[in-house]
Order: sequence, then C-alpha cells, then structure tokens
Amino acid sequence: MSSTLFLCQRCNQPLKLSQKLRTMQEGPLETQQHASPSPRARTSSSPLPDWGQSSQSSSCSTFSLLGELTAQRTLNTIQNVVLETFEILSGQKDVDHPLCVDCTDNLLRELDAQLTVVEADTQKYRSFLERESLVSEEEREAMHVELWAELRSLEKEEARLAQELKDVDRQHARIEAELRAAQAESRELEQQEEQDLKDYALLTMEELELTDELSSVEKRLAHAQKQLRRLRETDIFNITFTILDEGPLGIINNFRLGRLPGVQVGWNEINAAWGQAALLLFSLSKTAGLQFQRYQLVPCGNHSYLKPLAGDGVLLLFSDGSHRIFHNNKFDRGMKAFLDCLQQFVEEAEKKEGLFLPYRIHVKGGMLEDARDSGECCSITTHLNSEEEWTKALKFMLTNLKLILAWASSRYCFKMEPDWSHFE
Repeated sequence: MSSTLFLCQRCNQPLKLSQKLRTMQEGPLETQQHASPSPRARTSSSPLPDWGQSSQSSSCSTFSLLGELTAQRTLNTIQNVVLETFEILSGQKDVDHPLCVDCTDNLLRELDAQLTVVEADTQKYRSFLERESLVSEEEREAMHVELWAELRSLEKEEARLAQELKDVDRQHARIEAELRAAQAESRELEQQEEQDLKDYALLTMEELELTDELSSVEKRLAHAQKQLRRLRETDIFNITFTILDEGPLGIINNFRLGRLPGVQVGWNEINAAWGQAALLLFSLSKTAGLQFQRYQLVPCGNHSYLKPLAGDGVLLLFSDGSHRIFHNNKFDRGMKAFLDCLQQFVEEAEKKEGLFLPYRIHVKGGMLEDARDSGECCSITTHLNSEEEWTKALKFMLTNLKLILAWASSRYCFKMEPDWSHFE
C-alpha cells in the first residue's frame, strides 16, 4: 500500500487520518484482495494506461487492468485531493496547511481576535463616515484648518522632542565618557590603594625594625652614659701616672729615676722613667692647651727627646752612662730643656691660681730650690755633680710633677661636662 505522511506545519507533529478517510482507503483495498490479481499486478506502480491503446487488446487483459486501475485510482485520488486542498489553502492564506487539531484551535482563536479588531475598526470608520456626511462645508474647512494647525504644532513638538533627544544623546555620551573616565580613575585609585597598602606594610616593617634598632641604640647609649659617668668620676691622670716620692729615689710608674752609690739603677730603667715623665708633661700640656716655646717635647718611651724650635739637632732624655765625661752634653742639655718646659707649664698654671709648688725651678742654671725650709738647691745636670745631688734634684722634679698632676686632675678631669642635648 502506498501512503503519504502529513506533518503539522506549525508544531511538526505527525497527523492522524480521520476514520472517514481510513474507511475510504480500506474499501478499495478489500476489492483488490477479492479480485486476486497476479503478483505483477499487485506490485505494479505504473501510471494509468492509455484507453485508446487498451481497446486494441484482448478482453481478458482489459479485465485484469480494470481491477488494478480501480484500486490505484481510489488511493491516488484521495491523496491528490488532500494535497491539492492543502496547497490551495496555503496559497490563499499566510498559514501553511495541514495543521493539527491544537494548532487549528489556536489559529481559530487568533483569527477570532483579529476579526474582533477589524470589526471595531470598521465600526469606527462607519461612524466617521456618517459624521462626515452630516458636517457642512464650512465646518469641514474649519476642521481642516484646525487639523493642519494641530499637525504643524505636532511637527514643531516633534522637532523639539527630536532636538531634546539629540541633546539627551549628547548628554548621555558625555556622561558615558565621564563614567568611563571615572571607572578608569577608580581602577587607577584601586591600583594606587593596593600599592599604598604594600608601601604601608613595608613602612610598618621598617618602623618595627627601626624601633628595635632605636631600643638597641638607647640601651647602648644608656650603657655608654653609665660608662662615661664612671670614667668622669675616675682620675685618668692618677690612674695612668703613679708618682712616689718617699725614700731616697723618686719613682714614676714603677720606674726609678736617679741612682745612688748604694742603689745602682740601670740606665734603661732611668731612661724609661724619663720617658714616662715626658709623656706626663706632654699630656698635661695638651689638656691645658699649652704650646711650649723654644722646644718641642717628643715622648718616645726610653728614647724620648726634645727638638729645639730654632735650629737643628735633638736634646736627649736618655743616656747609657758615658755622658758624664763630657761638658755640656746632650743629656744634660735635654734635662735642662725639660725643666724649661715644666717651668712654662707652671707659669701658665699659676695664672689660673690654685697651684703651689714646694720646689722653685731655675731654668738658666738647671737648678731646683727647696722653697719651704732650707732653701737647698740641687742641679739636674750630671756634669761635675754627685749622684746624690742629681738624684735629689730629680726627686724634687717628680714631687713638683706629682702636685701638678693632682692640680690638673681637680681642674680639668671633673669639669668636663658632655653635651647630651643632641641625643634628646
């Protein structure tokens, strides 16, 4: 059996044939089965034969073809009629056919709604025509003028609204540009805020490190201040230089200065004692800000010496014991020059008061005089002098140095106040 499948043109669902069409299809099929055509006749799908040619055939062939033709014409006729009907309907309307029952109901409802609208418009047009037929020519002319005036007013309003729309569009574009700029600025500010947060974190970490460092510095400063107070309370000269004038020999920093027939002190020790005495006088002059005249004192351990400011050569403060055979030797001249420097310091100190020495110094003769009791004078030179007298003169000199040392300690060491204002 040959059949055609129909689909709904809206929902594309297959359509079911009605019972009437099914009956119309089954009737011819039963007639065909009763006729019992040959196998070739049942499977034949050839077109309709030409009746002019079939009249020349035998009656038996004509009968067989009639039975088959009746069945094919019945099926094809039904299908062709249905297809032609759908094509006619689709060509006349905007809606394609066939449609299922649901789509047909929806279409009918849409058509009813359109029909209602059309009827309402028709009624409006009819009432307008009836009213126009009752209006006179003058009234129609006045109405025409009024309508034209209203039209011009509406055109002006349209132009105004169009210009306002352009203004609104320009304003919208400007606001949109401002919005984009604000968004870009906002993104930049967000990036800046993020960078500021990073910088803040770094600065916070740096602040913590600096706080720790400040605490450490403050602790070190407190320790330094404590040490300074302890050092300020310490007599640096008395700690550095110890002078003993008890007994027959004067002693400075455990080095004996001088020698006696019964106490033969080695010349290396005497030279070292002279070096300590030179270092003491040099330090005192620097503390007092005194610049010696005529000589430059050069402390150099057991080989200390003095340099005359005028002329060349040096004056020695050390010897190996062979100097006694020469008159006006460098060792004697060096000791006399040392007395000259010591007298310069005494004169400078006496200007500031508070210094009283028991032994007066005579620079020109290289003598030290006991100014308290006997008025005894002793020479500091070794030429034509006994060891006892020379040693006594050296002891007088160390006694003066000891008193000068005490005076300098009380005057300079305890009056040097540091300035702490820049640490506050």
